[in-house]
Formats: sequence, structure tokens, C-alpha cells
Amino acid sequence: MKRQLLIYGSGRHTVPFLKYMAQMTGKENPNICFIPTASGDDEGYIARFYEVCSQIKVKPHVLKVWINSYDQKETFEAIINKMDAIVVGGGNTLNMLAIWKAQGIDVLLRKAYEHGTVMGGGSAGSLCWTSGGTTDSRPVELSIVEGLAFIKKSHCPHYNSEKSRRPLYHKNILEGKLADGYACDDRSAIHFINEKVENSVALDSDNHSYYVYKKNGTIYEDRIPGEVIGQSSTKQD
Repeated sequence: MKRQLLIYGSGRHTVPFLKYMAQMTGKENPNICFIPTASGDDEGYIARFYEVCSQIKVKPHVLKVWINSYDQKETFEAIINKMDAIVVGGGNTLNMLAIWKAQGIDVLLRKAYEHGTVMGGGSAGSLCWTSGGTTDSRPVELSIVEGLAFIKKSHCPHYNSEKSRRPLYHKNILEGKLADGYACDDRSAIHFINEKVENSVALDSDNHSYYVYKKNGTIYEDRIPGEVIGQSSTKQD
């Protein structure tokens, strides 16, 4: 079974990235589910997802965690199991992962991934699939968070937009606090098939993705070759 992931640097919904994810499924009108746990099921973020999906050929769904048993009559497992693709939003990575673990959603996502459901997302929604990286989920300063390790490499989103991200990512790799890994500028994405890089895509020619690693005490950045898949106006949600 082919396992696929699309990770990108920003948590913003864009037509090109969601369209690309839909194409990854190989289906004409796939079921795609947005999981906005990291933003506390923010209604504005959810509305933006539906707005973007209205411009592409998909059937949109949302999995909320701020629910109650009286109103929510479908299990998380039932929702996840009928999806062709799942996209995770940005926000507080640490809180999201804790909630997923408490609800068993992390296990359900792993099973779905192994059975061919396309996974993806940006910011918290990209960091969660890797072995870990730096997060702003705690007070005062960026710190390290462990992910689900579908991809057993580290990750750094917002590589070109938040000044502290790049040097801190380099420092953590040099000190052995993080493994070598993948960095994405806000408008760039990496497509993995069976945990190997298949392609890199971007919304413009100024954004790129990189493999970042340590060799003989020095950090190296290898830009991952890719293609521009279209300009897109985006809105921070």
C-alpha cells in the first residue's frame, strides 16, 4: 500500500496545496477531512477550509474534538476511515498531540496512513508527522516537541518567515537535539511516498524546501528540486 504525505511550511489553506493533495489520492472527487485541533476547532479556520474546497473537486469534511456525546453520533474512527485525504491545520502542536493521544486519534491516523489515506498539513500540521522539531506551543521561547514520526526525520516549518526558526533549527541539529530533517518555507511543500521524497512544490519561485543535515560539524542545506504549482492568495487563519 502506498503511503503518502504532503507537508508545507505555513498552516494557511491554499487552493494549489489542497488540489495537489486531492490529486495524490488518485480519485476524481475524494473525501478530504480537515482536523483543526491545534487551533481549538477555530470556526474561521474551518470556514476558510470550506471556501478553498469550493474551488476544487473534493468532498470536504471536518473532524472536531471539542464535542460532546449527545451531539456527536459518529466516532472519530468512522470519520477517519471514510477519508481519502486528511489535512491538519496550524496552531498549538503540543496541545494538539496531547488531545489526539487522549482520544486515540493518533492511533487512528497511523492506521489510516498505513492503509493509503493521504496525510498532510502545514505548521503544526506538518510538524506532527515527523519525529519532531521546534514549536511555539510553550511560553517564552521556541522549544522542541516530539511528533508522530511517520517520517523519522526532524522538521522546521516557517523556514523563511520567522527569523529565529532557521538558526535554532541548525543549532539543535548541530547539538544532536534534533535529527537531520526537512525544512519548508511558508509557501513550499514536500511530497513523500513511502517516507521518501517524491517531489517538492511551491506556490511561487521565492519559496523552497530543503534537506538540512550535519556533516563534520557543519550544517548543510540541500535545496530539494521542485516545481511551481501556481500562485495563490492566502489568508492567515
